[in-house]
Amino acid sequence: MAKTPMSAQRVRPRADSSDTDAFEVPAAVLCTICGQSDCSGCTPADETASGVMAIVPWERPGGTSWSRLWGTALATTQGADAFFSALPDGALPPAVRFAIVAEMLAVGSMVAMLLPIAALALPHLALQVIGDPEMRVRALEWFVIGVPALALWMVLAHASHGAALDAGARKQGARPQRRRALRFGLYSCGWDLMTGPLGAIWMLGSRGAKAAAEVLALSMRVPGRASDALLKGVYGLPEDAAARARRTGTVVAVISAIVSALGLLLALALA
Repeated sequence: MAKTPMSAQRVRPRADSSDTDAFEVPAAVLCTICGQSDCSGCTPADETASGVMAIVPWERPGGTSWSRLWGTALATTQGADAFFSALPDGALPPAVRFAIVAEMLAVGSMVAMLLPIAALALPHLALQVIGDPEMRVRALEWFVIGVPALALWMVLAHASHGAALDAGARKQGARPQRRRALRFGLYSCGWDLMTGPLGAIWMLGSRGAKAAAEVLALSMRVPGRASDALLKGVYGLPEDAAARARRTGTVVAVISAIVSALGLLLALALA
């Protein structure tokens, strides 16, 4: 059953407001049934709707998948504070699809950039691979297996980060938001796409060099900003509690990432 549609309502100042108060409040996304901004949908979720009138470009109807992908990736990076503080609840499959596509493009573009650099750094090995058919096949196998494996590991690492933030928030007394936290982790894969080589190329071509440099400069700060936005906006935690929850989430996420990375490396070595 489809999720209840939401309506965007723009609140305007009253006519008798003073000049200093005369400004427009940004559009609020409200449920047409219950009137709440954080409604997870007044009817059960399905695979194509997230329960709110999509503030997530990826989940909006219409447009191309390519434009919705980049719109969402940009929102998770340049607009991380607003995006994640109002991230709605909803179905997981659309977020999973976004995460897989974003990480495949991010990892693939990174490998494509590093291969020429590796060839210049190790010219003798590069010539051996080019001249030996068996080594070429082996290198291709590593690429075909390694890129999807690394992309899936990144997706799991981001999802684990979201789950860890939920655990940290619950430890601080917040109401559980497990599915929304997983959606946070999955949509945060947009960071990797935007701050990678392909993201830089897209920003350079669509927004210019200044915008591309600004996004790259955000690469180190955006995870913390997005986590704070989720913990304060979605979980309603005050500053101190949000900081403690974020530390808990970071520690758990780092430990799980290290353990899973070692497992991935072992699996690839035995392959």
